[in-house]
Amino acid sequence: MSVLKKLQSQNDEFKSWRQHIHQHPETAFEDVNTSDYVAKLLEGWGVEIHRGMAKTAVVGIIKGKNGSSKRGLGLRADLDALNILEETNCKHSSKISGKMHACGHDGHTAMLLAATKHLAETRDFDGTVYAIFQPAEEGGGGGNVMVQEGFFDKFPCEAVFGMHNWPWQPEGTFAICEGPMTASTDTFRVTVQGKGGHAAFPHTTIDPIVCGAQIVSAIQHIVSRTVDPADSAVISVCKFHAGTESLNVVPDTVELGGTVRAFKPETRKMLEQKLRHVVKSVADAFGANVEVTWKPGYPSVVNSTAETEFARKVAADVVGKDKVLPFTPTMGGEDFAYFLQASPGAYIALGAGKTANDPGLHNPHYDFNDDVLPVGAAYWVRMAETWLKAK
Repeated sequence: MSVLKKLQSQNDEFKSWRQHIHQHPETAFEDVNTSDYVAKLLEGWGVEIHRGMAKTAVVGIIKGKNGSSKRGLGLRADLDALNILEETNCKHSSKISGKMHACGHDGHTAMLLAATKHLAETRDFDGTVYAIFQPAEEGGGGGNVMVQEGFFDKFPCEAVFGMHNWPWQPEGTFAICEGPMTASTDTFRVTVQGKGGHAAFPHTTIDPIVCGAQIVSAIQHIVSRTVDPADSAVISVCKFHAGTESLNVVPDTVELGGTVRAFKPETRKMLEQKLRHVVKSVADAFGANVEVTWKPGYPSVVNSTAETEFARKVAADVVGKDKVLPFTPTMGGEDFAYFLQASPGAYIALGAGKTANDPGLHNPHYDFNDDVLPVGAAYWVRMAETWLKAK
């Protein structure tokens, strides 16, 4: 019996884990109960665990048949949910108001749990598999915290691999690309300081609304006129606050902000420089003062060449070569990037089979497709057994 067929026969158990986690969502570094749930399952299967890194991370340590081998491989899943009010109305809906697993991290955790259980039972590999259950992917940078706290010193890995469900991809398929897979995710805030006054006498004011509107317009030209058309980048202004309920008053200040996405580090750096320059230039033209705050976000997830090809071959071994697709890099962000900055590895997408009209990631109506749990778990098992092939 193939690994996939064996795991498919156990999917009712995997579903129960996934739906339990879905009902009890926790965010950022507060996923204490989720961490406890994962740790209890691992200990029940005789898996050595390490806790305390990045507050709530759990690392399962599965040693192969050759216990003296110093080889190691990391497999990573994320634990955390989002601050979203769930509207799925499914029987396993969130029991915590205002929090839900709208990105499928409940499924990611369940798939790695299923793989860990199988690997702990068979141990048909040399070396050690580190099953990484990471907190705070959704904006908290839990991956960066784990790396900074010495993950690779404590758990020496030859490579590390990650996976994300992808709703709009055919069910049970995999997709991957070499190089950038996701974008960097920086944010900016701009405060325009003008001079308020009576709207009937605009010549006595320095209107921050007009200035702010011109800043928004000018920002939108940065990508189209400074980024190579063969490259990709996005600047989106997502906030513009000004004025009060008084419709005859020019306010003193305007606040605006948004996000900047890029694949290449050099493009990322250039966009910050250009945005600061454009904002200052427009403000100077209006006689306004500005303050620009730039907050670096996650770097781009960059798949290394050899590991990408290896992941592609493993995926083909599980589902067939015709179901391993090319992946078009996304402007979404992922803190698995920090693991890949410190180690060779690759990130792969698992198709969930939704249509363009179905709710997608970060939508209050989104729910993970439980039918793909065995597919993702089988990928992890074959990844470990193939990379750490028993001699």
